[in-house]
Amino acid sequence: MKHGRPSGKPGQIVVLRSGGTSGERVRLGVHDLLNGTFATPRTFFYRQTLDADALADSLRRTLAHHPLLTGRLERDPDGGLSVVCDDAGAMFAVTHSDQVMPDYGPDRSAKPDLRRYIHSVNAFRVVGHDTPLLTVKVTHMRGGGSVLGVAVNHSVVDGSGYLDFLRHWSRTHAGQDGSAAPYDRALLDGLAGEARPAPDDPQYQVVTGRQKFGFIWRVNSRAWKVRTVTVRLTAAEVLALRAAARAGQDRDLPPASSAVALGAHLWRVLGALRDREPGAEERLGIVVGLRAVLKDRLPHGYGGNAVSNTTAVLSARELREEPLAHTVAAVRAAVQRVTPVRVRQEAAFLEAQRQAGRSARVLSRMSLDAFDGTVALNDSGRLPVYTLEFGAGRPFWFEFPASPIPWTALVTPTPDDDHSRDVHLSVPREAADALRSPRWAERLRGAADGPGGL
Repeated sequence: MKHGRPSGKPGQIVVLRSGGTSGERVRLGVHDLLNGTFATPRTFFYRQTLDADALADSLRRTLAHHPLLTGRLERDPDGGLSVVCDDAGAMFAVTHSDQVMPDYGPDRSAKPDLRRYIHSVNAFRVVGHDTPLLTVKVTHMRGGGSVLGVAVNHSVVDGSGYLDFLRHWSRTHAGQDGSAAPYDRALLDGLAGEARPAPDDPQYQVVTGRQKFGFIWRVNSRAWKVRTVTVRLTAAEVLALRAAARAGQDRDLPPASSAVALGAHLWRVLGALRDREPGAEERLGIVVGLRAVLKDRLPHGYGGNAVSNTTAVLSARELREEPLAHTVAAVRAAVQRVTPVRVRQEAAFLEAQRQAGRSARVLSRMSLDAFDGTVALNDSGRLPVYTLEFGAGRPFWFEFPASPIPWTALVTPTPDDDHSRDVHLSVPREAADALRSPRWAERLRGAADGPGGL
């Protein structure tokens, strides 16, 4: 990914503390450990200028309910991680750009400029160091408008918990009451004691240190060849895909959702684009949230990482030639395999790896297979990212860095709050060029994905 050069005047940087030091040591869960210690950034673009002083004040009050975000990461004796809730603080920066607000959107990506909107920290100097787990940067653009860049260490929170925190901050900013986010990892890790750990797991692989280095090297060495194509599908186009999926499905099943129909459609398009031999195995790795699956075990607003993955499999011929409903059935079957029983087995396996000191060498198979036959799908289309108001109206655009791993599909909502979706496809350069052509652009919009297939 290209990074834009920082522009404008350097601004003010302050450390925000909540004012409460419990000293509690929160041991992170086995699902937290899968993400390493890298920060996950989000950027929100506002036409009107944000009040940075008011933002800092409301953030300070919000942090009183999120003690992990002002804590620091420490290593456990068994190689795990804990957050010490010492209120060491979050970082809050304000800067002024000498550029006017660009008209970011699907046709003008903000990705080349994201470096200037995020306050970055060294991911390799987080554990055991005085490095903040939350950084916030407000960039005021010349002539009006602001960019809010937020980065949270991924070991502490997933996408849903991330947004819950931001929505809590937004409500606090508006003068509304908020409640503390449940963060006890025993709520999820406790499932490990309810199953016997298996020697291996269908979704994860324990690799050697050499294999992990090789995978990371392969990702980094090829990242410059990966391009992200962003396409906005209208509500009508998404609903047409849903109608096509429902028209061909078994009538005894519940109607297919628009999310499943869209995910299946994207898999079909990328499968057709790769054009592998008919008998080749095509896999769709699907990121699955566990909060709904474990609704009887996890409290509302659980603040830790509660995400797993599952895999749908079809032959290349099936993926290309069978109707959309056929692919939808495979996707639904894969998602339905993520049950409380399955989560217990997964938790037991991951806990066994932690006890053996191997957590750092556990990788998801969908990531390891990215250069072969797997497409990775992360559908965040229902996360209300455009509802975040801080006294300056709603954001007109939302973005985060591109994936360096090829054949990744990310679905996000649009400012319209309807069935329309922004689809971000990170693919090799040649595939990106093809997707921008009229032929593939039409396929991506679903024009040919009716009952007759592509």
